[in-house]
Amino acid sequence: MLVQDRVVPPLDSPKPRNFPQRRKPFLIPAKNLDFSTWAADNPFKILAVLLIFTAVVAVPFFLNHSTSGGDATALLCLESTQSRRMHPKFPKIDWKSIDPIVDRSTPFSSFRSEKWIVVSVSDYPSDSLTKMTKLRGWQVLAVGNSKTPKDWNLKGAIYLSLELQAQLGFRVTDFLPYDSYVRKTVGYLFAIQHGAQKIYDVDDRGYAIDDNIEKHFDVELVGEAARQEVILQYNLEEGNRTTVNPYIHFGQRSVWPRGLPLETVGGIGHEEFYTEVFGGKQFIQQGISNGLPDVDSVFYFTRKASFESFDVRFDDRAPKVALPQGLMVPVNSFNTIFHSSAFWGLMLPVSVSTMASDILRGYWAQRILWEIGGYVVVYPPTIHRHDKVEAYPFSEEKDLHVNVGRLVNFLVGWRSKKHRLFDKILELSYVMAEEGFWTEKDVQFTAAWLQDLIAVRYQQPRLMSLELDRPRAMIGHGDRKEFVPQKLPSVHLGVEEIGTVNYEIGNLIRWRKNFGNVVLIMFCSGPVEHTALEWRLLYGRIFKTVIILSREKNVDLVVEYGQLDYAYKYLTKFIERYSSAEGFLFLQDNTILNYWNLLQADKTALWITNKVSKSWSNISLTSDTDWFSKQADMVKKVVATLPAHFQVNYNENTKDQQGITVCESELFYIPRRFVSDFIDLVNLVGDLELHHKVAIPMFFLTMDAPQNFDPLFSSMKYEQQLQSNSTSFYSAEVPAIRPWNISSEQDFVLLVRLMAAGDPLLMELF
Repeated sequence: MLVQDRVVPPLDSPKPRNFPQRRKPFLIPAKNLDFSTWAADNPFKILAVLLIFTAVVAVPFFLNHSTSGGDATALLCLESTQSRRMHPKFPKIDWKSIDPIVDRSTPFSSFRSEKWIVVSVSDYPSDSLTKMTKLRGWQVLAVGNSKTPKDWNLKGAIYLSLELQAQLGFRVTDFLPYDSYVRKTVGYLFAIQHGAQKIYDVDDRGYAIDDNIEKHFDVELVGEAARQEVILQYNLEEGNRTTVNPYIHFGQRSVWPRGLPLETVGGIGHEEFYTEVFGGKQFIQQGISNGLPDVDSVFYFTRKASFESFDVRFDDRAPKVALPQGLMVPVNSFNTIFHSSAFWGLMLPVSVSTMASDILRGYWAQRILWEIGGYVVVYPPTIHRHDKVEAYPFSEEKDLHVNVGRLVNFLVGWRSKKHRLFDKILELSYVMAEEGFWTEKDVQFTAAWLQDLIAVRYQQPRLMSLELDRPRAMIGHGDRKEFVPQKLPSVHLGVEEIGTVNYEIGNLIRWRKNFGNVVLIMFCSGPVEHTALEWRLLYGRIFKTVIILSREKNVDLVVEYGQLDYAYKYLTKFIERYSSAEGFLFLQDNTILNYWNLLQADKTALWITNKVSKSWSNISLTSDTDWFSKQADMVKKVVATLPAHFQVNYNENTKDQQGITVCESELFYIPRRFVSDFIDLVNLVGDLELHHKVAIPMFFLTMDAPQNFDPLFSSMKYEQQLQSNSTSFYSAEVPAIRPWNISSEQDFVLLVRLMAAGDPLLMELF
């Protein structure tokens, strides 16, 4: 969390957004970024840009304001929709025609150093940054932005003001916002231009532990000073996973890093075993931070009182751990060392939200790193960061929580037939824009970045064959390395971990093992912008995945459109999407599921509330039940078209009933063996407007006899309506509770405190 200066970029930058004109064919020329000169020469262009921007933004804003009360998410949705360009323009670059860029404008033109610390500064020098200037052998490079004081100065540091950055002639400056830490990209190029072989990417609030970077990182990978050793490595064979939470390895299983997919944060068990890898190619080295670690806003705002500060401690004796090809970890921009072989991976994307930029860069770079045989290693605590109890808008993480899981899966499966590293990098940036992970702007930015690297005489590393595509050798007992992480105490929400945590973790593992291949499909009637992520965090620990439907589609939050009256019609596409799932559980957001009470349920049987009289009932058809009569007529039409075995089942199961069977259908489960039957029945309904409350009981009575339904919901607490949420109404001893209203984060805090009676580890996640 709290990366660098954490400045929220404005919707529009004061500099022009047009891509530079190319004087040489297929080249993006280096340009001067002297804004005052440009503004003086182009006043009418500025006015035109502002008028166009105002018109483009104002029209959809007022349209959304009239229909949704002016919710700011309208602008976010607009931005997200516009960002998903399917056919960006692919840059064509003549790699042999790139002229060198030599520093002739700064006082440091002749200066050279192999080890650089690059930091973004928005305020006067901090104490921690002052200490960094005293680290022997390291040169501090401070990169300014529009927020930096004009008289910024620090003895021992090189400071690149906006004016100096403009004089360097790098192509990338044309794409960078003025007020963001992503301007560090200029600093990376400057360091490489001046002899860098190692770059420590850091922020200005981290204190190096023991005032020694080299004690904790592997700064030297070759030569006499290099540590020739094998490194513990995560086991790729453990579970069907593509990301890992490194904080567990270092003793904090209830904390997760910013950028870890939320659906994976519930995996808090340690590794069954590790493997090993020879050191020397850990070209990207991610350090852990004590005090305030790198956490996302979901963790930061739900794990403590508003004015409390974090002071999290990790195990400094735990061994460093490497990531094999096929497994990724979040990599940030304030405690990471890049070796020269990975300098190409320093580029910070410019078309995504501020808090997503370094994380998307990290995943993107890890994938390319595999192409040169490199890997990421995570290290024990290397810095201490003080929590200033500051906040930033949650919208700054929207590109993380929505896209990061999909991005990782995409990257693991991506392959390229290009024969040069930079061609592969450009191709990956292009297809990431096609997939909507960033926009065409970052494709052009990548092209500029790669040309600037060549211009400062950076040499492309050689490609190596991808280990991920090689046949995997069997891991013998002799190759298995054991390490059991410590379980360090942590205090959050006033609940301190005690010895019973082992029992609680065992419960979570048992629940996950039981429901880990069951898909949960939720229909949210409440405001998804305040609840979607929380629902996923709550239930995503237990189920294979959590799909959310709502009348209001939200691309940013991956909320799909659906109508509750016909919700069953939307289920078939998810059933087909997760063809290997063991079963599908439907749940409305007015019903709370106590999953710990479902372990005894038969996952091969149908589950529904047929034993709950207030939910399942038979409606007699009279003259004043016109709606039910119409629904009954549609049921008859569907039954008349049923195949013989279905029709026999339905008639047998309803022979003693008069009227029509209705069920609220807010909670039901379909096992794998009934999936094809369910899809057939939905298709038979076709375009008929058969209501969800009528269709679901008809389907269940057609698929199987009621005596074969699992009766686990018979003991749920069920009322038609409550005035408000009542702590006395909730019970952790029943399988489900209905109704319960969730419309805000505060409602979730109350619910979690109550559900913690059945799952105490919830207090570790909210």
